[in-house]
Amino acid sequence: MKTKSGLFALAVGTFALGIAEFSMMGILSDVSKELGISVDRAGHLISAYSIGVAVGAPLLIFLRKLPLRTVLLILAATIVVGNTFAALSPGYVTLLIARFISGLPHGAFFGTGAIVCARLAEKGKGAAAVAVMVGGMTIANVFGVPAATFVSNALIWRYTFALVALFGLIAFICIRFMVPYLAPLPDTGMKGQFRFLKSAAPWLIYGGVFFGQAGVYCWLSYISPIMTHVTGFTLSDMTWIMVLVGVGMVTGNFLSGKCATRFSPAMVSATIAAMMLVVLPLIYFCSDMRLVSLILAFVASACLFGIGGPPQFLIVGFSKGGEMLGGAGIQIAFNVSNACSAAIGGAAIHHGLGFDATALLGIPFAFIGMICFMMLHHKYKSKGA
Repeated sequence: MKTKSGLFALAVGTFALGIAEFSMMGILSDVSKELGISVDRAGHLISAYSIGVAVGAPLLIFLRKLPLRTVLLILAATIVVGNTFAALSPGYVTLLIARFISGLPHGAFFGTGAIVCARLAEKGKGAAAVAVMVGGMTIANVFGVPAATFVSNALIWRYTFALVALFGLIAFICIRFMVPYLAPLPDTGMKGQFRFLKSAAPWLIYGGVFFGQAGVYCWLSYISPIMTHVTGFTLSDMTWIMVLVGVGMVTGNFLSGKCATRFSPAMVSATIAAMMLVVLPLIYFCSDMRLVSLILAFVASACLFGIGGPPQFLIVGFSKGGEMLGGAGIQIAFNVSNACSAAIGGAAIHHGLGFDATALLGIPFAFIGMICFMMLHHKYKSKGA
């Protein structure tokens, strides 16, 4: 029972983080309109969150001597503070700062949570336990993000961040009473935290996540203007379109988690990256076809979370002595990928290539991600990769 309740508490935390990260894509047009800025400049709010993740995750090493539950409580409290600030931000610059603060606990929460999952799960079910934790983020994309998009369209986008703060508070309470006391990890010292990076395995994992997910993020970051300006949907349609995207993420996370317990986790991610090499060109060439665009949006979203789930489990085994930093590093790769791909997509739009061209930009990234995961499997398959 402690295992199930503990995983539920972690899932509530990733639910809040999922709304914080992905709702920005659905409300991008609303924010740009109210603040009087261009869509590509509003895209920097996505990047600000991702930079916060990249900065916050390494800071986790300063909390390494604390019990794991205490670390999670500190991170949940930061979710509340950062998103409350975002909801009350008076202008673009303060919102950028708030988004940066909101991103600080993201990678650290996943990194710590992956270790907690490994400790709470039965032997051989670690990947499935991580999938439950990540499932909170995918469910956020089915219910939380569409709800935030609806509220933004009907009322004001500020309530989106207030909603995240609320669920951050709920996560804090759930962690306090549902996650059992777990002793700190053995302290290997400051240098010991980074020793695992001498191996090629974590770099191949991070590279696979970075490039693999950038393939989808170049397009997904601008799904709102693509669907409204190119495909022909209305702004109000974005609520249920984001539901569809969220269902795709849930499906991809669930299926990859199941497959990773039966097959090589690295090859599962490599196969999904290969699928993206087909899906992304189809998104571009079929961008003016409503039904086909919706189907492809579902599949691409499934690929996004399908490719990222297995590495979150794999990294725990390849970061001995620095497990917290190793797990957080997955989210650094994930979110720096998000930031870079959003910036690349924004630059393409700014230079007149069109919203739909962002799908083509992702193709070389997906290819490199596939190669990274294939190399990981070939070199470390004897170690479970």
